[in-house]
Amino acid sequence: MKVLVTGATGFIGSQLCRALAARGWSVRAFHRPDSKLDGLQGLDVEHAVGDVTDIESVERAVQGIEVVFHTAAKMGRSNKAQGMYTVTVEGTRNVLSAALSAGVRRVVHTSSVAALGVPLEIPTSRAGNRPEILCMDEYHTWNFRPEWWRYGHAKYLAEIEVQKAVACGLDVVITNPTVVIGPGDLNRISGNILIQVARGRVPVAVPGGLNIVHIEDVIRGHLLAFEHGKTGERYILGGENLTHLRFLQIAASVTGARPPLFTVPAGVARAVASAIDLTGRIGSFFPVGSASLRRAGFFFYYNTRKAEQQLGLQASHSVRQAVEDACRWFREHHMM
Repeated sequence: MKVLVTGATGFIGSQLCRALAARGWSVRAFHRPDSKLDGLQGLDVEHAVGDVTDIESVERAVQGIEVVFHTAAKMGRSNKAQGMYTVTVEGTRNVLSAALSAGVRRVVHTSSVAALGVPLEIPTSRAGNRPEILCMDEYHTWNFRPEWWRYGHAKYLAEIEVQKAVACGLDVVITNPTVVIGPGDLNRISGNILIQVARGRVPVAVPGGLNIVHIEDVIRGHLLAFEHGKTGERYILGGENLTHLRFLQIAASVTGARPPLFTVPAGVARAVASAIDLTGRIGSFFPVGSASLRRAGFFFYYNTRKAEQQLGLQASHSVRQAVEDACRWFREHHMM
């Protein structure tokens, strides 16, 4: 099997290259000329240099390819629109167009649960009970202000490009990973918070919750999506749902750092986000960006039943295991 991986030097992309090469597949790693290649070190892969925003380089890269794993996207703490839509949306359009023209057998598109928007709550009952938290599934749709979460909005728009390509006859399956933690996070996309906890820079938590999944479960989910996924369908690749406070307590326990002292009100966190957006200077003093602070108070919990039933994916790692494996890797690479 000859496969192309876009975003091959990123967290998910590089680990996919390793898993595919281990299967004996012929891997072509597509990356920019200035990308760091540490994540591909020691792998027997073919390098295709280009950029997803350059359609000609994408068309060259897909020649002779049977399967494409499209993981390339614009990442980072910044919530600025510049580059986010160009890479994530237009880049996806280029990859899908080139794959269709080249007769690619199947594309697995790496999206994110961010494309699903923010969770809803069942209103408080007359008895005064707290609102019930709803776990989002693949049928949830975008429902947030784009300027408050550029990454999520760009991922949502990229999925629209996928559906357009499916309508034109291209076989595409979508994966929606939650927050991915584990070894190999060279660019510290999700693992940065662990490094900040280890350095004692996270004294407080914000209300809300998230879902953590181990990188190995995400990679296995991609391979199962290729094998069993239905054309045009989304599959949430998730692990455990837990509060931000509980996650930070686990991270502190693993790193030997002091756990958060208290949880700040959501309104305070959102006010700080507004200040960061206005000044653009104080953001470096916080371990997370303004877009993350904007989502304080939301419980990003997910239902993974669809991936379990249709793909056969069962998350096999706990949050603690994901944190331990990530921290061990960061220490080995002198990043923590």
